[in-house]
Amino acid sequence: MGSGSSVNVNYKYSLQKSENAFKAAVLIQRWYRRYVARLEMRRRCTWRIFQSIEYACEQDQIKLHNFFSYLMDNFTPSSSKERDFISRMFISGESFKEAELEKYCDYESLEVPDSYTGPHLSFPLLPDHATALLEAFKQKQQLHARYVLNLLHETRKHLKQLPNISHVSTCYSEEVTVCGDLHGQLDDLFLIFYKNGLPSPSKSYVFNGDFVDRGKQSLEILIILFTFLLIYPKEVHLNRGNHEDHMVNLRYGFTKEVMQKYKLHGKKILKMIQNVFCWLPLATLIDQKVLVIHGGVSDTTDLDMLEKIQRNKFISVLRAKKRKELNRNVEIKEINGESQAEPDSAGNETMSSLPSQPRPAQAPSMANRVEFSRWVRQTVQEQIEWCRKLVDISDSEEEELTCSSLVSLTDLDGPCWTRQEEWKQILDILWSDPMPQEGCRENTVRGGGCYFGPDVTGKILEKYNLQFLIRSHECKQDGYEFCHNRKVLTIFSASNYYEIGSNRGAYVKLGPDLVPHFVQYQANKTAHTLTMTQRISRVEESAFRALREKLFAHTSALISAFKVYDKDNTGRITLSNWATAVESVLRLGLPWRMLRPQLVRSTADGMLEYKSWLDDLAMEQRSQEHIQSSLLEVIYRNRSNLETIFRIIDRDHSGLISFEEFHQTWKLFSSHMNIELTDDGINDLVRSIDFNKDGNIDFNEFLEAFRLVKQSQ
Repeated sequence: MGSGSSVNVNYKYSLQKSENAFKAAVLIQRWYRRYVARLEMRRRCTWRIFQSIEYACEQDQIKLHNFFSYLMDNFTPSSSKERDFISRMFISGESFKEAELEKYCDYESLEVPDSYTGPHLSFPLLPDHATALLEAFKQKQQLHARYVLNLLHETRKHLKQLPNISHVSTCYSEEVTVCGDLHGQLDDLFLIFYKNGLPSPSKSYVFNGDFVDRGKQSLEILIILFTFLLIYPKEVHLNRGNHEDHMVNLRYGFTKEVMQKYKLHGKKILKMIQNVFCWLPLATLIDQKVLVIHGGVSDTTDLDMLEKIQRNKFISVLRAKKRKELNRNVEIKEINGESQAEPDSAGNETMSSLPSQPRPAQAPSMANRVEFSRWVRQTVQEQIEWCRKLVDISDSEEEELTCSSLVSLTDLDGPCWTRQEEWKQILDILWSDPMPQEGCRENTVRGGGCYFGPDVTGKILEKYNLQFLIRSHECKQDGYEFCHNRKVLTIFSASNYYEIGSNRGAYVKLGPDLVPHFVQYQANKTAHTLTMTQRISRVEESAFRALREKLFAHTSALISAFKVYDKDNTGRITLSNWATAVESVLRLGLPWRMLRPQLVRSTADGMLEYKSWLDDLAMEQRSQEHIQSSLLEVIYRNRSNLETIFRIIDRDHSGLISFEEFHQTWKLFSSHMNIELTDDGINDLVRSIDFNKDGNIDFNEFLEAFRLVKQSQ
């Protein structure tokens, strides 16, 4: 009997122990799920911050370009120098005639010195040349400018023979590999080739645009891709992306990269690349069933029209709508330096009804600040008024600004609606994004293209008998993502795009069955050593640093927004009002109440002293003690725009602009930057702009001049 009691006690003890262990397991599981959920919430918030800031920058680029387009259409130069200056802002984007381009980019005139130790190219290219280039770039070597220009010349000749939509068949190779955005990250391309193998007769590749910008080795990526394209023209296919656009390159780094690497011949290389970009095919069709495009589609996408468009006309898809046909012809004659009045068959001037252009009075001495300032203002005002009369714009009428194609001004014969329709086809496939909702609407987040829903996808697939679409254009955490019932696949190949550990890169392989097989990777070794928590924390820190910079850059607007809720001028507002005010200024669409703990210190009474909070932001961003916070704020907010403007003015991409060019430009963009041409400001500008007295202005001097004029207000 004692033995039975002992067994019973042991059984109860074991049962109790098992029950405790089970409860502990449940608690651990709950804790772990909460922990993972919080990490996921942090990751999603971080992702929203990065994407919102990225797309806001794209909006700024398009707005800036629209502004210059408006000036191009409405500011009439008063002298041949001004005419040349204004026209080249965008006319420089036009393609050369065949003979002119070959003469301008004459690679045969360049000699390769005996001291050159980099790779050598001879045409036609062989696989050994590609291998040598890969090894040279791994060793940080640089290809000689002669070979770069020669390669671009041969690439252009090949691309001109290709249709707008390339056709690929899995019958001729085991599989087709599709890669997304690379954005100048050469290590990702190396890793793709290491994992998947080099292009060959049995291994076809489709690279889906956005080869350049943001990363530091965009040119090397272009050289490698163009080399393989010439070696294996049937196995390597390149689609155009929205960053294969010279106006976008001005802002996002590719133009600067080329000029830094090829200081002597960079201008020629950029001109050739610009021309090559406009000849890139617009899409690829795999087995007539899978459409590969960079951005997306819209409810007006017409593949038949896309196949017939003269794609080389659209050098840039960032351009404002043209004026009426009459005004357009006037513009052409002005730019070409021709007289506006042309005799008709009877010998009469057909445009005599146009108002005559006012001639500016002789400029007074710059020693007299007041008189010189008054003269500048009067001259600019006279020109604006004359332009208004010329294009029939009343003071209250606003010109509609949209994105449009940078079509050569010599190609204005065809019907306007046809050109606009063609432009929209290209804009939509390069800039659009999918959305979960039905329908098709303007993509206001990026500022170009559209959002297309699953119903739009379904109609396109049904109309052209397709199985699914492959697109890129958006960074995804896992490198790829399905949407629209797995009918749209986004593939993104630049790993660690926002920050180390922010995302994986991926590529997709399609066999004859067209079933997608994905390969993911991390090109950065550091990312492999980080735990999930460390990775999220690192990316989160970077995202909030970028967000605080954005907040600081809008200090003045934030103060005005906060004062709306601070009726009694106490310097304090509720945290809820803080979130509302911040969104009204930045318009990033972020969950500010959720982000608040990372941006604002908690208070016991739920109120925020917004002036001290903004002072704290200023302390974080202040890099030079002598620069006032208000000035630093303006530079932070406009630096990207200023750098883009500087590169537009910098005709030869030398990193220097002349004093005269700067003066002419200041007239144009001062209104865009909300800067008054004050008496003291103009005088300071004239006296102080060329700090090192070398007769030219570099970008640092450009920023400093901008700061001085703002300070004088």
